[in-house]
Amino acid sequence: MLAILKKEINSFFASPIGYLVVAIFLIVNGLFLWLFKGEFNILDYGFADVSPFFMLAPWVFLFLIPAITMRSFSDEKKQGTIELLLTKPISHFNIVLGKYLAAFILIIIALIPTLLYVYTVYQLGNPIGNLDMGSTLGSYFGLLFLVAAYTAIGVFASTVSDNQIVAFIIAVFICLFFFIGLDSIADFTSSTFVEQLGMNSHFKSMSRGVLDSRDILYFLSVTLFFLLLTKHGINTKKAGKKELVQILILGVGLLVINVFTQSIYKRFDLTKDQRYTLSQSVLDIIKDVDSPIIIDVFLEGDFPSEFRRLQTETKQLLEEFSAYNPYIAFNFINPLEDDNSRDANIRSLNQRGLTPLQLSVNENGKSTQEVIFPWALASYNNETVKISLLKNKIGASAKDMVSNSVQQLEYVFADGFSKLVYPKRRKIAVLRGNGQLENKYIADFVKTLRDYYFIAPFTLDSVASNAQQTLDKLEAFDLIINAKPTQAFSEQEKLVLDQFIMNGGKSLWLINKVAIDKDSLYNDAGKSFATARDLNLTDFFFKYGVRINPVLVNDLYSAPITLAIGEGSEAQFQPIQWQYSPLASGANNHPIVNNINLVKFDFANQIDTLKNTISKTILLQSSPLSKLLGTPREISLDIVTKQPDRTTFTNGNQTLAVLLEGEFTSVYNNRVKPFKLSDGKNKSAATKMVVIADGDVIKNDVGRKGPQELGFDKWTGQTYGNKEFLLNAVNYLLDDDGLINIRSKEIAIAFLDSEKIASQKTKWQLINIVLPLVLLGVFGFIFNFYRKKKYAV
Repeated sequence: MLAILKKEINSFFASPIGYLVVAIFLIVNGLFLWLFKGEFNILDYGFADVSPFFMLAPWVFLFLIPAITMRSFSDEKKQGTIELLLTKPISHFNIVLGKYLAAFILIIIALIPTLLYVYTVYQLGNPIGNLDMGSTLGSYFGLLFLVAAYTAIGVFASTVSDNQIVAFIIAVFICLFFFIGLDSIADFTSSTFVEQLGMNSHFKSMSRGVLDSRDILYFLSVTLFFLLLTKHGINTKKAGKKELVQILILGVGLLVINVFTQSIYKRFDLTKDQRYTLSQSVLDIIKDVDSPIIIDVFLEGDFPSEFRRLQTETKQLLEEFSAYNPYIAFNFINPLEDDNSRDANIRSLNQRGLTPLQLSVNENGKSTQEVIFPWALASYNNETVKISLLKNKIGASAKDMVSNSVQQLEYVFADGFSKLVYPKRRKIAVLRGNGQLENKYIADFVKTLRDYYFIAPFTLDSVASNAQQTLDKLEAFDLIINAKPTQAFSEQEKLVLDQFIMNGGKSLWLINKVAIDKDSLYNDAGKSFATARDLNLTDFFFKYGVRINPVLVNDLYSAPITLAIGEGSEAQFQPIQWQYSPLASGANNHPIVNNINLVKFDFANQIDTLKNTISKTILLQSSPLSKLLGTPREISLDIVTKQPDRTTFTNGNQTLAVLLEGEFTSVYNNRVKPFKLSDGKNKSAATKMVVIADGDVIKNDVGRKGPQELGFDKWTGQTYGNKEFLLNAVNYLLDDDGLINIRSKEIAIAFLDSEKIASQKTKWQLINIVLPLVLLGVFGFIFNFYRKKKYAV
């Protein structure tokens, strides 16, 4: 076998045709990946990975490998040496194996110069070296398995005819049929089984760095099947019935093994951030899908490279979902493809709440506006939910926007599936009776929560007449929301709330310890007084481990206030910096605040955390350029006309929202209780609460047409992260499955250095197009030099 292997390699590189074939492979790759405009161009792609090469390589190998293998046995047949070869003291399978391994090694030699592509992307990364080597290694493994199958098909095709051109055409046709033909049949018949018979579905997963035992077994099966077909094909005698039965049994046996192992497999995610390893909570949801979930994704069209990456990542994630449960099917749709229905589609999607995104596309020095819909619709059992694929942040570039969006993809799809698969089962009480915000001011957030939970108002007024009954009714709920109370709580009401917490109830507190709001400033004087507000909750929160101080947080990094500037008909509304509206950011990567937009506060107070056994996580804080203002204090709109003195903003980050978790001690432990409890507790079960030092965080504006979206500023067009933050908080408080924890999963999108590409583009193009050919020439010179030297002796 080794003698045949050496003979094949020597004969290949002894002929200029061999070098020509490899050179064509390198030139085609080099031109498409580094010079020609298109989806395969790595420099235009903008991301620090080599995935364009692994997308292109299967198509190039469709022709390269048949060109290498076409002479394996057809040449022997044509020259009449096949009989001589078969009489050698070596088994027929070893003859086939020798020819096969020689062709396989030749293709590996052709692949070696492509490592220059990896080096180039490594050097052009921003920063240098941000290439995911694990993913790249896994992709090369996948390519080698594909090459192994292609090579086996090519060697088999060379036994069919003594004409090399015919053998080449047959090999190309069979490879094409297995790679894309079966996929086309699967699309036409909507058959997952047929799709799994094709190479493309197995290579796609491996090409992104995920090694699946099912994919490996598939490629090994195809390789073995065609090698054994080749063994029978080189026999000079016509195949008898026994041989045909053996081939049939082998094919059916391999098929059965592959089908059987669909449910018994192992996956190895070689990517650095494990991006294709689905979280257990997601797998639990997918496992419960027992009828088709159809997902329509509207990310289809000619996008800038950043949004093509979002499209690709979305498709790859959905393929992972589908790999675990074939009931999950998806389609990518371009709603703007048909000019005749374009406007109607835009209106239809807008009516469903799927708002478009306007993109500026710069091409050949010209700037054009494009519209995309970064949304998906998931349908299951006659229910449909919309899924936003775009994660925008204030001041984020297109690259940052896509990075943020990719990071949250798994969560938004899992969240959508959860709403479809699981019925509502949790109950939320919105407290009333202590001057909380009116319904119209919390309408948008309540509407959002209704997609997940049962919600009802709950008043504490009946505490005075029957406190125990009020507590019993409250305990039917899983969470309470106390949104900006303005009237003090009685001791009886506090005990009811305390015992709700002692029995494991969750709570969301939005509390203002200073009485002031923006509406009170809109008077002739443009002034109002901020005074401390006593809600009789100081000892309540103190016992749990926090203190809300009656001070105002001023922050230079703040949202604007919109005022009418000018007189009479010449007055114009202008947004002006307003230090009393801090824009708070997440203090860490906790699931509640990870990757969310800035949260807008109005007249926020400051929170101190106190030492006790309760775990405390600071969720939101002001910027380092903050200061604290005591009360009482006059607040005037005139401050907008004065330049703030930056030297006074020296108090640093101020805590504005805190998560408390643990076993709480009752506020009334070792105290006289205001009423007798039937089953009072002094220590709670493990529970959680979130305390936010501003009730306006949950407050939506109300326009002429009713409540507006929470966090949306109609004057600036900005949407702040208030709704997402509060929704994450509620989901975290009520999440027993750990689904919300997916939000803390970090997925890093690696970019190329655009400045370095612009200044060194020609250099790297020459390295990747010319240098591989130079290396091939050097190899050929050395190989032939030693070959001549050997035979000259």
